[in-house]
Amino acid sequence: MARLRGRGEAPAGPCPAAAAGRAGGRAAAARAAAARHPARRAPGPAALPSALHVGHQPGGLDHQRWKDLRRGRTRPERTLDLHGRRAQEAYLAVRGFLFSAHAQGLRCVAVVTGKGPAPDGGVLRRELPHWLNAPDLRPLLLGAAHPVPNQGVVHLLLRRRRAP
Repeated sequence: MARLRGRGEAPAGPCPAAAAGRAGGRAAAARAAAARHPARRAPGPAALPSALHVGHQPGGLDHQRWKDLRRGRTRPERTLDLHGRRAQEAYLAVRGFLFSAHAQGLRCVAVVTGKGPAPDGGVLRRELPHWLNAPDLRPLLLGAAHPVPNQGVVHLLLRRRRAP
């Protein structure tokens, strides 16, 4: 066991880079250097935004815009009605609708699921939040809320398109 030289100092012994050099060559030395200097690490894959919850203000959205979306003051530019569709058909329709709306530069859209039978709502209303959090759709969305008077509709605030 290594002996401590003084209060708060590192244990006496060989330096980690020297030990890494003996243990596995250049690769081990590179790992040891990356551990000492985290800023030099290669960037990893881009992180997905946090999960989207219908009716909860997401981070990155100012309070006034959130209040307008939640109260129904932000008017949707397009509406998708899912009444009469089966879950698989509705999922494909939502995906196509959101990709198309985002490509056209729209900011607010509405998806009508219907209220469904009480107390939990219908299948489409329960499944929509899961669909919106799919890895391919989540980066398109900024927020989601039921406008106050109508719980069978979800207003979605889309992110702005990035310039290529």
